[in-house]
Amino acid sequence: MANTPSPVSRLMAESLAGRISRREIARRAAALGVSAPLVGMMLRANASAVAAQDASPAAGDAIPVPAGLRTDLSGASIAAVLSDPTDPLGDFVERAIPVFAEATGISVEFIRGETQTDQRLQNYRQQFAAESPDFDVFMIDVIWPGVVAEFAVDLNPALGEAAQQHFPAIIENNTVDGALVGLPWYTDAGLLYYRTDLLEKYEVQPPQTWDELTQAAQTIQDGERAANPAFTGFVWQGRAYEGLTCNGLEWQTSFGGGEIIDAEGNVTVNNPQAIAAFEAAAGWVNTISPQDVTTFREPETINVWSAGNAAFMRNWPYAFAASQDAPAVAGKVGVSPLPSGTGEGARNAATLGGWQLMVSRFSQNPEPAIEFVRFMCSPEVQTQFAIQSSALPTIPVVYENEELAAVNEFIPRLLPVFESAVARPSSASADLYPEISAVYYNELNQVLTGQQSATDAVAAMEEEMNAILQDL
Repeated sequence: MANTPSPVSRLMAESLAGRISRREIARRAAALGVSAPLVGMMLRANASAVAAQDASPAAGDAIPVPAGLRTDLSGASIAAVLSDPTDPLGDFVERAIPVFAEATGISVEFIRGETQTDQRLQNYRQQFAAESPDFDVFMIDVIWPGVVAEFAVDLNPALGEAAQQHFPAIIENNTVDGALVGLPWYTDAGLLYYRTDLLEKYEVQPPQTWDELTQAAQTIQDGERAANPAFTGFVWQGRAYEGLTCNGLEWQTSFGGGEIIDAEGNVTVNNPQAIAAFEAAAGWVNTISPQDVTTFREPETINVWSAGNAAFMRNWPYAFAASQDAPAVAGKVGVSPLPSGTGEGARNAATLGGWQLMVSRFSQNPEPAIEFVRFMCSPEVQTQFAIQSSALPTIPVVYENEELAAVNEFIPRLLPVFESAVARPSSASADLYPEISAVYYNELNQVLTGQQSATDAVAAMEEEMNAILQDL
């Protein structure tokens, strides 16, 4: 009997043959835990294979030109630092730039940025410190507006009206001292994944509250462990890193515990609701969640899930497509907003992720750069971005697009998630946000591992954060 190729071998073969997209390679590689160098090799091989096939673009892949673009800037040239070399979303950018150039006469040099976000931010800072005019448009993380605000053109005068089309929470996140630092390009938020077959088997409904999730996860875990001792009820990201800040903020806000730091810069994490949220999460460890969930990041989480060893998972939207390539869970995956907590102020909450486009104040061509941002972040282009690349729109009306629903019915179902999304306090804490986040996730991780109480943790967070914010 011939040996069955491993999932990684199949992925490699399909990449070499050019039978799957770069986006699909990235998703499946994430689900399988493939190393970054090997993923890069697959993407390069795939690009060569697709080029050799000389395939014509599908009729539905046309990128429309938004109305109202300026045509009086013809001949101008700008440089935009956008997707990294391994990011399949860059393929769409390469298709969109010629459309923009033909419509406006503005040429755009597409610079691929660093893969590691911390290295990317470091390089941006070097450019800003040198007041370099070499780059006009920068792709910035959702937690960077406060860090880069002093180096950004205020987009409100030119794009304030366009900004009103986007999710208010993202625009608020991107606004620093009244200036619109960046226009949203595509977004992300935390989701709850569940096994539809197991919920049906145990007659459980998708949980609306964390209490319901705890009970449902325990019921399913108790039943499944008879045949699968490795089975667990709920997996999430509990390691001391930025991902835990995202999880913790969702718990805290969903229990009515505020958002770590308020818009005026006051530390608000030390409150009874936040304590209750953290105590609830700590109670999951070694009950409905494995003991080592406190070391999990996204890859470890999805590895457990993809193996069929969890009933529920908290993760980002990319995990839906990745799940469809895992035989143990393919066709058995449901998605819903994360549950709400209990008590006064309880609600659903999902931490925002995603990327924005900013214009450098050192640009010698700010007006052409602004037009490029207008184009890339428009409803028309975001619709095709979602259709062709599964990038999640930042404009609510795009989620109602019938063509998008026909191609990817998963995306329209995410609209309620972004309507209840919450931003990390990166604008309020400006360039001190990394320190604030580190305090939050380190103290919270100690609660999850049983090294301190939630009451002591929020008191320590408050003290340490106030000391940091004195430098603002």
